[in-house]
Amino acid sequence: MKALVFDRSLPRFAAAKLAGALAPGRGAGPGPLKLKDVDPPDARGHDWHRVRPRLAGICGSDLSTIDGATSRYFEPIVSFPFVPGHEVVGDLDDGTRVVVEPVLHCAIRGIEPVCHHCERGETNRCERVAFGHLEPGLQTGFCEDTGGGWSTSMLAHDLQLHRVPDDFTDEMAVMVEPTACGLHAAHSIAEEHVVVLGAGTIGLCVIAALEKPIVVVAAKHPVQRDLASSFGATVHGPDEIEGVVRRRTHSLKIGDQLTGGAQCVVDCIGSADSMQQALRIVAPGGTVYVVGMPSTVSLDLTGLWHREVTIRGVYAYTHAEFASAFDVVRAKRLDRLVSAAYPLDRWKDAIRHAAEAGRRGAVKVVFDLRDEKERNQ
Repeated sequence: MKALVFDRSLPRFAAAKLAGALAPGRGAGPGPLKLKDVDPPDARGHDWHRVRPRLAGICGSDLSTIDGATSRYFEPIVSFPFVPGHEVVGDLDDGTRVVVEPVLHCAIRGIEPVCHHCERGETNRCERVAFGHLEPGLQTGFCEDTGGGWSTSMLAHDLQLHRVPDDFTDEMAVMVEPTACGLHAAHSIAEEHVVVLGAGTIGLCVIAALEKPIVVVAAKHPVQRDLASSFGATVHGPDEIEGVVRRRTHSLKIGDQLTGGAQCVVDCIGSADSMQQALRIVAPGGTVYVVGMPSTVSLDLTGLWHREVTIRGVYAYTHAEFASAFDVVRAKRLDRLVSAAYPLDRWKDAIRHAAEAGRRGAVKVVFDLRDEKERNQ
């Protein structure tokens, strides 16, 4: 089968890091990711199924991995070589169309008893992602044993499979996983007034899932601004947001720091700049929710201490939230976020397009495996 395979190679990882620093997405050339003909993942038992991907998304964590920008934190909870791709809609051998819920928690790993987080249904907080009868991998797409969506064949457990409703297009279905991330963030936020930094795929999914009276968004590109506005948000440019928050909260300004600020700031970018901006505009005693995946960043945390600010990470979703994401996709017509689709053999073009999505008037870029699937039947 055809698959994009990410091997463990320190020289190639270093080359990807250098290329990615010059321009986002350029790590796809010299880096460890290569298109190969490989054997399908080995069958694992009656509760595992072969999935033939139809569409598979390219997300921010994938791009960070390709550009060598991920933290070493992930090294013990992934296994090599792995096939990326965790936003997947595909077909089972009997033709059933499914979306894959990628988190590889205790029950999927055959661990008994399950950890206390999994017991409470908080599978996104599973403590055993490197144990059990699978190789380490926090999700499908980062685990050697399961394969991933950037291929013509992968494996998924019964507990990962969600049947796609008949009225869903493939484009709707491939948006379920990122929408579940947005829904989990929305459920985590207790405050009524919310400032969102960033309106890429995750930012827009958070905005679509939020049901708050006031949502103010900092969006950089026109397509992002238009979509955020269509979800009912008030939209401003990133360089305007501090002034907007100052006026809305009747704050004063000392140097770069607001004396007051927003009680809730949601960082959907995860860069050092966005997190520092979040700390400048969050109110004393407020909360910064980090939804965009950060890596190693340098921050001045003096204000966090002085103003008793909380920074809270927001990762993935529960099983129930994943199931509920179908309703959000349908209600908010989130298939319109799918902007471009590429065959697997144009993977370098696809990755560069995804890395430059906002500037090129796009949001979600996906791999289209449907022709590959037909050729392999």
